[in-house]
Amino acid sequence: MSESPSCCQCCTSFIFTLGLTSLFMWLSLRPSSPSFYIQNFYAPALNNTTNTTGATINTTISIDFKIKNTNKDKRVYYDALNITLYYPQNQSIPVGNTSVPEFQQGHHKTASKPVTVQPVEISWEDAVKNVSSNGTVRFTVYLATSVRYKIIWWITRRHRMKVHVDVNVDKQGKQIEEKHIKLKSAAHDGGSHRPSFSGLSAFFFVLLTVW
Repeated sequence: MSESPSCCQCCTSFIFTLGLTSLFMWLSLRPSSPSFYIQNFYAPALNNTTNTTGATINTTISIDFKIKNTNKDKRVYYDALNITLYYPQNQSIPVGNTSVPEFQQGHHKTASKPVTVQPVEISWEDAVKNVSSNGTVRFTVYLATSVRYKIIWWITRRHRMKVHVDVNVDKQGKQIEEKHIKLKSAAHDGGSHRPSFSGLSAFFFVLLTVW
């Protein structure tokens, strides 16, 4: 005569199953941070093929951003993208800034956001000399925003993001990198800005502890 499972065995089995279910839900619902790239970067003042002596210097810089929502089933809501430009001679003071209005992005979609930074306040004469003697000059682009994710019918809280990248510019005023340049998390922000679900994580931890 076979013995029926004990109450303890049933509880253990139930908790284990619930824990696995919680883990699956956490992995499936956890969103991935969007990816930011620079497709084109153009500083016309550094283009020595078009500038002539006595011509008015164009102190603007054009940047074309590509933004990818890598989530297959999650919509992303972006607050305004705040873009700040630095020049290496003085990294503590921004030389220009602009912004992109808030927008939303469907799952697995890519958006193109061109911007113009104006005026860019650097010594353009010195910059032209540097690019002529060294072949390139470098700018640093910072992008800061907050994002929310729509998961089924639920919209998450805001997750702050700050990313940056160095862009090397040649004598034609264009970025020397042929491929898209990916912006990476700013070092002082502690690395990745991958969102987390603290409540679900704590619940899963308690289940494992009890089990």
